[in-house]
Amino acid sequence: MLRIAFAGTPEFALPTLAALARSPHRLVGVLTQPDRPAGRGRALRESPVKRLAAELQLPLSQPSELRSREARAALSSWAADALVVVAYGLILPPAVLELPRLGCFNVHASLLPRWRGAAPIQRAILAGDRETGVTIMQIEAGLDTGPMLAQARVPIDAGVDASGLQQRLAQLGAELMVATLAQAEAGVLQPQPQPEQGVSYAAKIDKAEAQLDWWRSASELERQVRAFNPWPVAQTLWQGEQLRIWQARAALDQRLPGDYSTFAQPGNVLGMQGEELMVQCGQGYLALRQLQLAGRRVVSAREFAGSRALAGSRLG
Repeated sequence: MLRIAFAGTPEFALPTLAALARSPHRLVGVLTQPDRPAGRGRALRESPVKRLAAELQLPLSQPSELRSREARAALSSWAADALVVVAYGLILPPAVLELPRLGCFNVHASLLPRWRGAAPIQRAILAGDRETGVTIMQIEAGLDTGPMLAQARVPIDAGVDASGLQQRLAQLGAELMVATLAQAEAGVLQPQPQPEQGVSYAAKIDKAEAQLDWWRSASELERQVRAFNPWPVAQTLWQGEQLRIWQARAALDQRLPGDYSTFAQPGNVLGMQGEELMVQCGQGYLALRQLQLAGRRVVSAREFAGSRALAGSRLG
């Protein structure tokens, strides 16, 4: 049985924390980021990991940084054999990396060395990757450059958004971490250096990236919609109002019935087809399925179009 400390903050980290709690190992403490202001009232909000740690009655520490001896005091006192890190959000300084006897293990949501960095799930979808996965990595000083301990691959299914892919990878990462710790306890881990070829970086998502440019192809716009669900959500303008696009699909070769103009410009709303609202793109059409005007609830395309004259109007 190993003594395991855990460091994580968002929902993506929960399956691993829960799996460790069910494992034969002893969870000796949890690190998570401090409570942050959130929502319109800016009230302090606990992280998902903090809430689960409380349910599991685990020792908890919320330092704002780990550079000082005082900030590391709780982690030091836990005397962990290994520190498991999942989307913690704070950089681990050398003094932390040296604390656990077996080192610090990270669940990273990509097939390293592809998509090192902050947003691997969204970047994989945006790039049109056909597969992704999780890598268990030994943490070192560089940005996601440490040796690989285990990998598992999954296809990126057509139509899957970042939310759905994140859930799948979070569960896969939890299972792979438990198996990796069993190997670490048995002393049979075989760390592999990351290949020098195929390195790419998943930069943090900027809200401005969610703005749809209707001159781009429908395939590119669909990937934006999928990659930015649930945050920051793909958006455009309709009659000067912000319009969020929650679900859409590319219709590249679809024939549109009726009197749709063959001279429509990108961004032109062509009207409803079935339950989808068709919009002209630089190449093909984007079939909108779920939309949301600023300050309103999310509605289906049929409901959105029900009280509005949309055909002939323009988005963007």
